[in-house]
Amino acid sequence: MSQARANSAHKDAAGSLSSGEPAFLAVVKLRHAHGVHGEILMEVLTDFPERLTPGITLFLGQDAKQVRLVKSRRHNVGLLMTFEGYNTPEDVGQLRNLIVYVKTTDRPTLEDGEYYHHQLIGLRVLTQAGESIGRVGEILSTGASDVLVVHPSTGPDVLIPIVDAFVLRIDLSAGEIIVHLIPGMRAEED
Repeated sequence: MSQARANSAHKDAAGSLSSGEPAFLAVVKLRHAHGVHGEILMEVLTDFPERLTPGITLFLGQDAKQVRLVKSRRHNVGLLMTFEGYNTPEDVGQLRNLIVYVKTTDRPTLEDGEYYHHQLIGLRVLTQAGESIGRVGEILSTGASDVLVVHPSTGPDVLIPIVDAFVLRIDLSAGEIIVHLIPGMRAEED
C-alpha cells in the first residue's frame, strides 16, 4: 500500500469512508509453510508492516476469513507469522497464495500531503487551464517516483510523475487532480 503525494484522507459528515473506497486493503501475500510449528512465510505488500502485531485481526482471501495474528517476525525479505488455530505446516499450507487484508478503517493515518493509491484511482485529471486529460486508471511504482497512468477518452495513456513539478493539487472532495504538462507528455494526434 504505497503512498502518493497529496492532501489528507476524506471522510463524509457521518465519518464513513468515501463511496468507492474498498472495505479491505491488501497487506501481505501468504507464501509457504516454514518449520513445524505452523509458521507461514509472507510477502509484504504494505508500506506499514509494523502494524502487523500479535493480536491484530486479519482477513484471509476473497472470503475475508477472520484470523488473529499470534506471532510475527522478520525473515529475509518477508515475515514469518503464526495464526491462532493454525499449528502445523499442514494447517497453514492450506492458506498458500492467499492475500491477507486489513479493514480500510484500520489503516494508518498519513501525513498531510499523502494519499493511498486507491484514493487516487478514478480521479479526473485536469490541466491548470481546466482542460480534461482523462481519469487515473492506475499508479506505477518506479522507484524514483510513482507515476499516474491517465486514461483519456481517446488516444494513448498519459504518464504523469507524482512530483511537485507536474502534480500541482490533489483534491479528493472535488474528485480531481490538477497537473502541469510539458510538451511531449501527451502523444500528438495524427
